[in-house]
Amino acid sequence: MRKLSLIIPCYNEERFIDQVIDKVEAVTLPPGWQKEIIIVDDCSTDGTRERLSKYQDKYLVVLRDKNGGKGSAVKTGLLKVSGDFVLIQDADLEYDPNDYRTLISALNEKRTTVFGSRLLKQNKCFNFIYLYGNRTMAMIFNILFGSHFTDITTCYKLFPRGAIPQLLNWKEDSFVYDAIYLTYELHKFSQNIAEVPISYSPRSRAEGKKVNWRHGAKALIAMIKIKLGKDLAHDIAVAQSSRI
Repeated sequence: MRKLSLIIPCYNEERFIDQVIDKVEAVTLPPGWQKEIIIVDDCSTDGTRERLSKYQDKYLVVLRDKNGGKGSAVKTGLLKVSGDFVLIQDADLEYDPNDYRTLISALNEKRTTVFGSRLLKQNKCFNFIYLYGNRTMAMIFNILFGSHFTDITTCYKLFPRGAIPQLLNWKEDSFVYDAIYLTYELHKFSQNIAEVPISYSPRSRAEGKKVNWRHGAKALIAMIKIKLGKDLAHDIAVAQSSRI
């Protein structure tokens, strides 16, 4: 029996958190799979924590004492994982848990990591700016790191527990951790990553959408920093070897 650990990071999601958990609970995984649900509240102030109290006897609920950012909440969840594979589930209803089966079905002996791409499926509600912003981010990432992703900022990244140690090496605690650093490390960990089409229904600003152009700028800076750091480390190694 394989176990899928589902990490649900949340911050001020009183409006949606019950619906998200209901949807995750309702999903039937393929035969031979079971779920582990880990909910990490990043010090919400809107009543989310109170709603989570009813799940504490059923699931692992972690209530952080200080708001640290999505990346910090994700890393807190990673430290609690006991499953064979891990998947992050945002608490905003933009992603459909019914896609878990599609992600799992793409796994095999050689392919242990699967990304869900919002751009491989016709999602009519995809905002024009976010659509081309995501495409641009993926293109830059691919150029810098030799990958072939269509959607690097997707929430749905299914990966083995064995990748967790290197995912915890980065200090970044914001949205950029999930979007860039986690993607980068998984790309290094498993070169044979599949992408499968998933559904996506973005919420509006009025509904609480938090991502904006500033996040895109931070993601771009993060990619450049990683690339420069990688090249610098390589140059130092080459210089040292030449002196021997």
